[in-house]
Amino acid sequence: MRLFAIRDYRHLFSAQVIALFGTGLTTVALGLLAYDLAGPRAGTVLGTALTVKMVMYVVIAPLTAAYVDRFPRRTLLVLLDVVRAAVVLALPLVTEVWHIYVLIGLLQAGSAAFTPTFQAVIPDIVTDESAYTRALSASQVAYTMESLLSPVLAAVALAFMSFNWLFLGTSAGFLLSALLVLSTRIPDARPSAHTQAWDKAVAGVRTFLGTPRLRGIMALNLVVAAAGSIVVVNTVNYVRDELSGSQSDVAWMLAASGGGTLLAALVLPRVLDRIAARTVMVTGAGVLVGGTIAAVALLAAGLTTWTGTAIVWTVIGIGMALIVTPTGKVLRASVEPNAIPGAFAAQFSLSHLAWLITYPIAGWLGTNAGFALAWSVLAALAGAGAIGALLLWPRHDGRRAVSGPATPVRPAPRTDRSTLSKAA
Repeated sequence: MRLFAIRDYRHLFSAQVIALFGTGLTTVALGLLAYDLAGPRAGTVLGTALTVKMVMYVVIAPLTAAYVDRFPRRTLLVLLDVVRAAVVLALPLVTEVWHIYVLIGLLQAGSAAFTPTFQAVIPDIVTDESAYTRALSASQVAYTMESLLSPVLAAVALAFMSFNWLFLGTSAGFLLSALLVLSTRIPDARPSAHTQAWDKAVAGVRTFLGTPRLRGIMALNLVVAAAGSIVVVNTVNYVRDELSGSQSDVAWMLAASGGGTLLAALVLPRVLDRIAARTVMVTGAGVLVGGTIAAVALLAAGLTTWTGTAIVWTVIGIGMALIVTPTGKVLRASVEPNAIPGAFAAQFSLSHLAWLITYPIAGWLGTNAGFALAWSVLAALAGAGAIGALLLWPRHDGRRAVSGPATPVRPAPRTDRSTLSKAA
C-alpha cells in the first residue's frame, strides 16, 4: 500500500489497468470475430492477425527507444491511447478478413510505441529499489487480473449482447487511460548516451547480446511464447470445435490461464526477496515445458476434457508469471540508468520476436496439420528455450545478484561495466 501512496504511480497504474481491461475485451472479441468470419479456419486468421501484431512490436519498439527522448513522454502516451481508441472503434465495422489485418497493424503499432515507453517511466517515478520490485509485481498482477477478469466480464457480457459491443468497451478504456496519464507528472526521458538514431535503436539489443543474464532472458522469451501461443491462438477453436463449447466457454477457459498467472504473481514479491530471480525464472521455464508436454499428452491420450484442459491452461499461466514478473528487475540491475528505456524497448521487441515465431506455428500449423503436431513443435521449442537459458545464463556471471533485499543500482565506471551488477 505504501507504493500506491505515490500519486503519479497510482494514476499510471490505474491507467494501465483500465487500458489492459479494454485490451482484454478486444482479445476475446477478436477471436470470436475471426471465428464468425472464418469458422474452422479461425486459428489461421487469428494467427495471422497476431503475427501482424508481433511484426509491429519487433519493428516499432526499437524505433520508439531511439526517438523517445525527443518528445514529452506524457504527451506521447496520451496521443497513443487516443489513436488506439479510434482504431478499435472501427473493428466492429469489419466485413472482410483483410480488414482485421490492417486495423490490427495500426492498433499494435500504437501499442508497440506505448508499452516500452510506459515501462521505462516507472523507474523514474518509483526510485526505491524495493518499491520498484513491488511495482513490477503490481504491474504483473494488473496484466494477470486482465487475463483473468476480462474473459469473465466478456463471458457475462456475451450472455446479453453481441461480441461487437466489446470493442466499444475497449475504446472507452483507452480514452480513460489517456485522461489518467494526462493527470500525472511524468519526467522526460534522460538524454541517451548515443547521438545517432540507429545507435539508439540497436543499443538495447547489443546490451542483450553482450550480457549473459540477458541472453538467458532471450531464451526464456521463447519458452513463454511457445507455451502462451497454445492458449492465445488455439483456445477459441479448441473449445468451440474439440470441446463443443460456446462463446462464453472460450472466455472461461482463457480465465483459467489468467487465474494461474494471478496466483503466481500475488506470491512472487516475497519470493523474490529471498530467492534469486534466475532460480524463479528457470523454475518457470520448467513449469511451462511441463505444461506444453501435458497439452500434447491430452491430445495423444484422447483426454480432451474440460477439467484436464483447465488444469493445463492454469499451469501454463503460472509458468508465464514466474518468468515475466522478475524480468524488469533483472533488466534494471543490468544497465545504467540512462540506458533503461533502451533495455525495456529491446526486451519488448525481442520477446515479441519469439511470439512472431510461435504464433504462426500455433495458428497455421494447428489449423492445417492439427493441434497435436503444432503443440508438439511448440513443446520442443519450449524445451530448447529452457535448455538455452540454463546454458546462456550461468549462476555467476560476475554481476551483483538480483535477489534479496535490494539497494539502488549505481552506474558503474564506463571503463568497467562488469562491476555494474552481479548475476542472479
